Amino acid sequence: MKHWLILSLLWATTAVAQAPFTLHSPPSRTPTGKVPDAALAGNGDIGLTFGGSPDKLQLYFGKNDFWRAYPVYPGGGIALPGGLDISIDALKGASYEVKQMADIAEIQGTFEKDGLTVETNAWVSATRNTVVIELRASKACSARLRLWTPEGNTSVVKQGRSGQVTWATRSFEGTPLLEWPCHVALAMQAPSETIRLAPGKKVTVTVTLYTNQDRPDWKEAAVRDAASMTDDAVARLHNEHRKWWQDFWRRSSVNIGDTMLERYYQVSQYLFAASSREGKFAPGIWGPFITRDSTAWGGDYHLNYNYQAPYWAAFSSNYIDLTDNYDQPLLDYMAAGRVHAQALLHKKGIYYPVGLGPKGLCTTRWPLTPEEMEKRYATRDNMIDSGYKFLGQKINAVFGAANMIMRFYSTYDENYARRVYPYLLACADFWEDYLKWDGKRYVIEMDHYGEVMPNLKNNGQWKHMLGDFNSTLSLGLVKMLFKAMPEVSACLQVDEARREKWRYIYAHISEFPTQEVDGRVRLKSVEKSPAEWHSRAMGLARVSIHGLVLPGEVCGPVTDSAFNAILLSDVSHWRDRMSEPGGWGNTLGNGIETCYPAAVRVGFPADSVIHYLKDRIRASSLPNGWITQSGGGTETLSAVPLTVNEMLLQSYEGRVRVFPNWNPAKDASFERLRAYGAFVVSSRLKNGRVQSVYIVSEKGRPLEIENPWKDGAVQLMRNGQRGEVLNGRVMRITTEPGETLELKPV
Repeated sequence: MKHWLILSLLWATTAVAQAPFTLHSPPSRTPTGKVPDAALAGNGDIGLTFGGSPDKLQLYFGKNDFWRAYPVYPGGGIALPGGLDISIDALKGASYEVKQMADIAEIQGTFEKDGLTVETNAWVSATRNTVVIELRASKACSARLRLWTPEGNTSVVKQGRSGQVTWATRSFEGTPLLEWPCHVALAMQAPSETIRLAPGKKVTVTVTLYTNQDRPDWKEAAVRDAASMTDDAVARLHNEHRKWWQDFWRRSSVNIGDTMLERYYQVSQYLFAASSREGKFAPGIWGPFITRDSTAWGGDYHLNYNYQAPYWAAFSSNYIDLTDNYDQPLLDYMAAGRVHAQALLHKKGIYYPVGLGPKGLCTTRWPLTPEEMEKRYATRDNMIDSGYKFLGQKINAVFGAANMIMRFYSTYDENYARRVYPYLLACADFWEDYLKWDGKRYVIEMDHYGEVMPNLKNNGQWKHMLGDFNSTLSLGLVKMLFKAMPEVSACLQVDEARREKWRYIYAHISEFPTQEVDGRVRLKSVEKSPAEWHSRAMGLARVSIHGLVLPGEVCGPVTDSAFNAILLSDVSHWRDRMSEPGGWGNTLGNGIETCYPAAVRVGFPADSVIHYLKDRIRASSLPNGWITQSGGGTETLSAVPLTVNEMLLQSYEGRVRVFPNWNPAKDASFERLRAYGAFVVSSRLKNGRVQSVYIVSEKGRPLEIENPWKDGAVQLMRNGQRGEVLNGRVMRITTEPGETLELKPV
């Protein structure tokens, strides 16, 4: 593997050398029920939101596993553990400069007034449940500390002190309909609650957080660990923290010669890594950056794309471990999903509502009383579908399978396949039972392209909107499932007798509906629908993309070039409906993480995609680098990384393609991006020509790769030794597990 080190030195990228996101005024929309506009740091479990003004800094601590396990929001959902206020009266009216340092995952603040400069450095340990805040002043001044937990929302709050450790706890337990108890402890180690800052001398404050999901002795452990935070212990923790992030940034990188996009590429990867971590609870819509209870949609796991989308870039970016927490909430709900399928639809398998939480929690129940139902939804019927929000959609469970399939294709990890196979099989059981054979094809009835529900706008009248037939979302996701099932079962050597049926369904499911309008063939959202706008041929859009291109991955230029040409034509007309800057693809509401990489996949010119993407970033993003949209939060973190990755490397159709949609006049390179088939790939484009391609075959699978030099002869190197000479537009190469390949033009 020596040449990988040489490659890294030769192709040094700028991925971790971007300028920090600097805030020059206190955040104005923190606290919030959505994405905060403050500087952010996190370790994939604990999130730090750096709010407040210079004289009263307000640090909010979120935690992915602190939930009020109540089945209805508002009220239920992820909750706020608490925070720390740091009051320095001498800084009232001071200047404000806070830098969010993505490369080292730290927040550095500088506040100045009348010759007094106070500097802060705050970070969430990458390896421990501890937040560290360092303060240094140019002149003597005092700072008051207040550790707090919020009251209300049926919580029980306690406070106390043990030696130099101040602690506070917040608990949800013992209230009706609460599905499981949740407790959190915050333990602060500080010299005192009023600290004297001497000129030039650093003072360190730490806050350690544990919940009962972390360990049974959550409070005692928090106090004990806080008490152990000596200066030497913090220094060791800081070294571990810096090393973790240094190793993280080395795992993959891109260089595209565009400072703005590279900057947003980096901050998006940073914010996702700060939100998600192996062995921890999965992040919800707002990640761990929670600044109050009752956040929008309960901060839950919304299964009709919001929950899945944040992970999409992590597969190709070679951050597989950051996706490891994704599956558990879906696996935990299987027993309830089987009950729903049988009781509500009389079908086998699993049937999921639109929103879940951890540990088998359903967050999306209709209001519990007819009175509240009428107030919020203009109807008193709060027992629609036995009180659960399915919203006319049958696809939530199979939509959840998409990320499992993407990870399987990315790794061919047998242990992982064994873990998720029961879920995939339950999805297959459901759709085998739910699909209808009309004598020529399998059709899908009563699974809806969009959410169908009563609301105040329709005065509670909604049932007349039911009746979608062959939604492109449904057709694509079901086809995705039955494409994958034979391969996953073969990997595990199980259910061989069922594979022929699965292949038959994949081959005979209805074609995606299209219609010619004004001389151009366009995609229809559904084949038939009582909703007039669904029945018109509106072209490829966010929801249909989910079924066809991402994450469905059953369409593309390799799979079916003729149908792909229809999708490409639709994308080329997105501008026709753009009413404002940044509105290309209609993504200001939702869909930046879907439409932009999908446009790349179907072949829309990269330079145009980049132009529209930069306009979209300018139209709606926060000072901390988070690109926002009205319908969600964490899902946008995959938008820029996935779009760029797909320009540089594609493999979702079973064929590796380097620089498949990139302007060859622009130099670019990438290191250690991950391709389907368990291949890790690096390549460089310079002066309009691919220089070479390096590939590590983790599992020894056959490699199909498009010739980067068109039809030119290619010299294959195996583990540094000269191998065969290859020819042709598409090359097929046998590999061995762990083998390193290099492709060079002859």
